[in-house]
Amino acid sequence: MKVHKRRGILYDVKKNRTLLLMLLPAALLTFVFAYLPMGGLILAFKQFRYDLGIFGSDTVGLSNFKFFFQSGDAWNVTRNTVLYNLAFIMINTVLEVGFAIVLSEIVNKFVKKTLQSIIFLPYFISWVIVSSIAYSLFNFENGTLNGILSAIGIQPVNIYAEPSWWKYIIVAFSAWKGVGYGMVVYLASIAGVDTSLHEAAQIDGANIFHRIRYITIPSITPTIITMTLLAVGKIFKGSLDLFYQLIGNNGALFDATDVIDTYVFRSLIQSGDIGKTAAVGLYQSVLCFVTIIIVNKIVKRAEADYALF
Repeated sequence: MKVHKRRGILYDVKKNRTLLLMLLPAALLTFVFAYLPMGGLILAFKQFRYDLGIFGSDTVGLSNFKFFFQSGDAWNVTRNTVLYNLAFIMINTVLEVGFAIVLSEIVNKFVKKTLQSIIFLPYFISWVIVSSIAYSLFNFENGTLNGILSAIGIQPVNIYAEPSWWKYIIVAFSAWKGVGYGMVVYLASIAGVDTSLHEAAQIDGANIFHRIRYITIPSITPTIITMTLLAVGKIFKGSLDLFYQLIGNNGALFDATDVIDTYVFRSLIQSGDIGKTAAVGLYQSVLCFVTIIIVNKIVKRAEADYALF
């Protein structure tokens, strides 16, 4: 009997050298921008000084974390971050799935492509431009909204001094800009559904609503769960571009709009204390990690095939 010699890792590397070379740029980028910066976590426990460097700076233990929790801002920014992200996840997911289903049922290709482009277009617009659009709409002196209100005899509203309005404005702009991208993901998932299922259902007398309920939605449920899990993993991360560009340094709106990311950014700009901002960033990352582990475990118990890992 012929015994095959066990081949080592060098043989595998040589055999797959072309594929490994194609993978190399992505691996290097991931290492440089994702793994290498992890060494900076030590800054959360340091009183950082530029002249001494990261490892030469004095260790202060949990003092940086203590400062954050005693500042009185920890609960507010954490609550805002979670509540905004929950709203983004629920509203955006419903709209993404809804638009995807509607577009998938449109027969006319020109109409379908036109609507898809219109919905997807805001995704490519910079948040800087979005902030300009928001200012043009809500500016107290000459904004479009107050112009309409004045024209119909209603007292103008100073939106930029009313925190309660921005809870809805931020969610609305997030949906307007982000729904197009998620819709494309669900459209791709719907395109993979076996058309023979729809044909068989039509023969049996099922109308469009029956087919959507009993075929389309169950078929894309794994995609919905996966996308939701990925979003939940970032539930403690606020979109800095969204919040900072729309709100800026308007202190009148901080109580209702300040999230962890904007708090960290503003603290770094104002105080320059890298240790304290690193502590808040580590706190945020740990919460994200714990959340995704817990949610994934719950999903795994309910339906193991839908879990991420």
